[in-house]
Amino acid sequence: MDEEYDVIVLGTGLTECILSGIMSVNGKKVLHMDRNPYYGGESSSITPLEELYKRFELPDSPPESMGRGRDWNVDLIPKFLMANGQLRNFVFCLQMTETIKPIRLMNIPVTSQLVKMLLYTEVTRYLDFKVVEGSFVYKGGKIYKVPSTETEALASNLMGMFEKRRFRKFLVFVANFDENDPKTFEGVDPKVTTMRDVYKKFDLGQDVVDFTGHALALYRTDDYLDVPCLETINRIKLYSESLARYGKSPYLYPLYGLGELPQGFARLSAIYGGTYMLNKPVEEIVMEDGHVVGVKSEGEVARCKQLICDPSYIQDRVRKAGQVIRVICILSHPIKDTNDANSCQIIIPQNQVNRKSDIYVCMISYAHNVAAQGKYIAIVSTTVETNEPEAEIEPALELLEPIDQKFVSLSDLYEPTDDGTESQIFASSAYDATTHFETTCNDIKDIYKRMTGSDFDFENMKRKQNDVFGEDEQ
Repeated sequence: MDEEYDVIVLGTGLTECILSGIMSVNGKKVLHMDRNPYYGGESSSITPLEELYKRFELPDSPPESMGRGRDWNVDLIPKFLMANGQLRNFVFCLQMTETIKPIRLMNIPVTSQLVKMLLYTEVTRYLDFKVVEGSFVYKGGKIYKVPSTETEALASNLMGMFEKRRFRKFLVFVANFDENDPKTFEGVDPKVTTMRDVYKKFDLGQDVVDFTGHALALYRTDDYLDVPCLETINRIKLYSESLARYGKSPYLYPLYGLGELPQGFARLSAIYGGTYMLNKPVEEIVMEDGHVVGVKSEGEVARCKQLICDPSYIQDRVRKAGQVIRVICILSHPIKDTNDANSCQIIIPQNQVNRKSDIYVCMISYAHNVAAQGKYIAIVSTTVETNEPEAEIEPALELLEPIDQKFVSLSDLYEPTDDGTESQIFASSAYDATTHFETTCNDIKDIYKRMTGSDFDFENMKRKQNDVFGEDEQ
């Protein structure tokens, strides 16, 4: 350990492992350390079920009705992958190194961030994915399938007849929109016209605005309404294009859970010369003249030029930005009104429950090899807004009844206090309440740009791997 590296990475969460892999592919000498004896950090997967009970300090062991403990693999921070997502590209690059077996989902469009990352890094060589069976939105105490096509808009029970027609026109506008072709703008300036004004143009009501902005464009708050509409239109197009590939939902989820993802990127780093050390305590971040120069562990100092870490390693350089409540719920039944789906996402828009931020429900099951036969895992999450966080998620918990067992956690959200350009310490942001990885991927790309001064280029990463392993023969 007592030598010099270009980059030291502390923590083995998904963000840190992806950046470790990328830096190694870029030719950097990387040392990756974690104080824990396992991968994943706060986003690790827990197995067997007995370990989950211990982690949450429940007094009893799992009842026999839960089945065998080793049949369970519970993600602490579960998130779905958008089929058109950025992570897909990262995985693709990992496949070229044969760290993960070929992805079993073909013809997935390469648009959403996490899926892009997965494909271009080829992390999927040891992962099989299943399509999530449904995407739903909450309105007036009930849940409805999210309509994202013209046909679904006309058939949806979310809207009245005239509202359906107006929403259909809006979806046609979005589908035909091309930011490089002004003829498709229909009087909208995508870099000036706000999304609020776009909704007014099509005379869409508040309920339609709610599910469009929160269940299609996947915004967490309504702040997007008063900024130029280009990003929102592209987000809705991404959702619709992802959905078009499978028809059930735009989301993917790996069999056996998300736990293998960080390890896949760790393997990528190792193939390119990265060094990994688990169960390695960090005693000090060594600084000289305001710049990081190394990390001290067990009396030795590994020197470095740049440092990547999760917020827990540099408490003096991050600030608390809020809290997230997550409740893992074990069920013996599918969620009502989801057509008995084995997996689904439900979004409760903020305005439906008089909140400032949305509530999310992510449900997977035995069909994904993460639970015993006939069992389901539903995770409710939201940003905490009051002194009674469990009361805030009650509308979501009511949708899940009856619940066999609950595991409640409160997590602080931390963000770095500076951009790291002076200290060369680059801290990731904590995982938010959303049930998808797009915000995590944005954080990865932002850190990469601050470290290197350039945008991340998926194709360039693929070219570098071809230089080492040759062209992909597939």
